[in-house]
Amino acid sequence: MRPIKAVVLAAGHDQATRDLLLKPLGNATVIELVLRNVASVVRRPDIVVVVDEHDDSVREALGDSWNYVVQTVQAGTGDAVRCARFELADFAGDVLIAYGDTPLLRADSLKGLRNRHRLKKAKFSLLSARLDEPGHYGRIVRDETGAVAGIVESSDLDDATRQVKEINVGAYIVDSALLIPQLDEMAQVGEHRLTELAKRLIGQGVKTASYVTTDTDEVQGINTPEELRAAGDIVLKRLFSPHREVETGEIAFGTGGWRARIGEGFTLHNVRRLCQAIANETTRRGLEAKGVVIGGDRRFLSAESVRTAAEVFAGNDIPVTILPDDVPTPMVTFAAPHLGCAYGLVFTASHNPPQWNGLKVFRADGSLPLDDETNRYSAEANALRNADIIALSYETALATGMVRVVDLTNDYVDAIEKIVDVEAMRQAGLHVIVDPMYGTSQRTLGMILSDARARVEFIHERHNPLFGGRSPAPDEEALSAMIETIRSTGRYDLGMATDGDADRIAIVDESGEYISTNDLLLLIYWYLHEVRGERGGVVRNLATTHLLDRLAKAFGEECYEVPVGFKHVTAAMLEHDCVLGGESSGGLTIRGHILGKDGVFACALVVEMLARTGRSITQLRERIYERVGRLYSLEAGVPATPQMRVEVPRRLDPAVLTEVAGQPVSRVDSFDGIKLYLPGDSWVLLRFSGTEPVLRLFVEAETLQRAQELLAWAKQVVSA
Repeated sequence: MRPIKAVVLAAGHDQATRDLLLKPLGNATVIELVLRNVASVVRRPDIVVVVDEHDDSVREALGDSWNYVVQTVQAGTGDAVRCARFELADFAGDVLIAYGDTPLLRADSLKGLRNRHRLKKAKFSLLSARLDEPGHYGRIVRDETGAVAGIVESSDLDDATRQVKEINVGAYIVDSALLIPQLDEMAQVGEHRLTELAKRLIGQGVKTASYVTTDTDEVQGINTPEELRAAGDIVLKRLFSPHREVETGEIAFGTGGWRARIGEGFTLHNVRRLCQAIANETTRRGLEAKGVVIGGDRRFLSAESVRTAAEVFAGNDIPVTILPDDVPTPMVTFAAPHLGCAYGLVFTASHNPPQWNGLKVFRADGSLPLDDETNRYSAEANALRNADIIALSYETALATGMVRVVDLTNDYVDAIEKIVDVEAMRQAGLHVIVDPMYGTSQRTLGMILSDARARVEFIHERHNPLFGGRSPAPDEEALSAMIETIRSTGRYDLGMATDGDADRIAIVDESGEYISTNDLLLLIYWYLHEVRGERGGVVRNLATTHLLDRLAKAFGEECYEVPVGFKHVTAAMLEHDCVLGGESSGGLTIRGHILGKDGVFACALVVEMLARTGRSITQLRERIYERVGRLYSLEAGVPATPQMRVEVPRRLDPAVLTEVAGQPVSRVDSFDGIKLYLPGDSWVLLRFSGTEPVLRLFVEAETLQRAQELLAWAKQVVSA
C-alpha cells in the first residue's frame, strides 16, 4: 500500500475563524475532532498542521506533539499547502488534504476516500456529497460513464449545472509527485485556491476518483457562531445515535455498566480490550495480589466471556476466582468484598433484550465505580489493539492455579439469612409463587425460601437465553402469567419476580394486583423503621416517588434525591448512613447488606415483612396511605432518535417554560434529565436512558387523572 501523509489547514483567514477552531464541540474542540478523524487514516507523525505565523493559540491548545508549519501570508488554501513543501520533500506517496473547520467529516468517509483512491490507482481523489439543497457549494459534474468531469463553482452555474445535487466537500487526496509542482505553477499566475487545483487536475486528464458520503451532516463547516451551534447539534445527535456501536464498536459505560448488542459492540475482542484496561488499572494501583472474581448470567456469550476475561487477567499475573455456572449479579457484588478482591466482574445485560450482553464492574467494596472511573476504563480499552492484549490460555491458567473455580452460593445465601428473620418466615407458612424470568435467581432464592419453609412454586425457571422472546424486565405486562395464576387459584399470599440477572424485584399482592416499586419501597422503609426499629434516612433516585419524602418526614428522617444509577444511591447511603436506598425500576438494598441492588435479598425481605407483621400487602399499603396520603405515578418510554436528544431540551428551556398542563413550574432541575417540579409534590421527568435508545417519561401527581394529564403533556412535548 502506498504511504500517505496529511496536511490539515488550521491557519484560518482571520482571527475569528481561528478562534472557532478552538471552540468546544462535544467532548473535544473543533480542531481536535478534525485531527482525531484524520489520524484514523494517517499516522500521527505523518500529519502536518498548518497554522498562522502570528497566532499561537492553536499550537498552545494542541500541544507540542503535533508537527506544525506556519503560513506567513494568508494567500489562500493552496498557499497553505505549499507551506508544507519541506515536510513533503522526498516523499513518494499520497497526501490527504483536510480543512481544520470541517470536524464533522466521519473517519469512515476519510477511510472510504483513501480506499477508493488506492483501488482505482488514482492520482487525484475528492470527497463529494449529494444534497437536496446544494446552496453555495461547487457542483461535481460527471460524464456519461459516471466519471468526474469537472467542478463548477456556484458563481458559474448555468441552468443545467444548477440542477446538479452532488457537491464538492473539500477533502482531497493527491499524488505527492503532482501536488507541490502543480501548486507552484498556479502560484506563478496568482492562483492559490485548492478548488482550482482540483479543476486543473481534472482538466489535465489526471486519473481521478471520488467517494460520495451519504451523510449530509458531514458537509457542515464552521465559519460562524451559528454554524458552530448547528455542528454541536449534529455531534450530540451522533453521540446518542442508537446505531453508534455499528459504526465504531466502541466500549461505552452507561448507568448500569457496559452494554451493547451481541456481535456489534459486544464482542470477545472488546471483552479482551476492556479486561486488559481493568487489569492495567489493577496493576497501576498495586492490587494484583488481591485478584478479581468473575461470573456471568444466562445470556449468549456470557460463559465464553467469563473464560475470555479470566485468560486476560491471568495473562497479566492477576489471580482469578470464577463463580461456576450462571450466577445472580448480587452474588458477584457480594463476592468482591467477601473474597477481598480488587474487582468483581459479571457478564450480563440485566433487563435488556436477549440480543444484548455487557459487563458490570464492581469495586473492592462491592460498589459500582463512578463515571470518572468508568470513563478511564473505556478510554483506555478503546485505544488498545490486539497486540496490546496479554492473555494466558484458560487450560494453562487452571493448571497453574492462576484461575480457580469457587462456588459461593452457600456463602451468599448464608449472608442473606443472617439479615432476614428465617425463623419468623418458618412460622408463617406462606404460599409464594416466583418468576425468575428465565434468569439466575432460582437456585439462591429457592434455597432461602426452602430454609424458610415457604410453600414456593417457580415458573419460567429453566435456562433460556432468549428469555421467552422478550426482555427479562419484571414489569406488569411481563408478569401476566403469574398474575393470572394468583387470580385464578386464590391460594397465594404473594407473587415475586426478579429480572434476568436478579438484581431487581417486582411483587404481586394476594389478589393478583401488580405492586409498583414505588409502593414496595414505601412498604419496606415503613417496615424497617417501624417494625425492625432501624433508624435512618432513605435514598431514592429522581425518578422515584416523593411519597418516600413524606414518609421520611413523618419519621423525622431525611430523604435524599440522587441521579439515576444505583452507584449514586449507595454512595449517598454511605454518606448519610441511610437505612434504605432504592429506585423505581426495581432495585433496592439496605444498610448492612451489599453496596448494590439485590433482587434475591429483596424477595426474602418482603417475605419476612409479611411473616412478622401478619398482614397482607393490601393491608400494609392502606396503613401507609393513611399516614402519608396518595400520589399516583405513571411512566412511559418512547424510542429515542438522535434528533430528540437535541430538540427535547430546547422545548423544555426553563427560560420560557412557566407551566405544565395548567400548573405553574416551581423549579427545573437538569442534573440528570429534565425534572419539572410542580405544586403538591407533583413532578414530571424526561430522561434519556443510559442503557437503551429510549426516552423515559415519569410523572407523579395527587390524583390518577392529573398524572394522566401530565403524562399526556410529556408525550405531546416529545412528539410535537
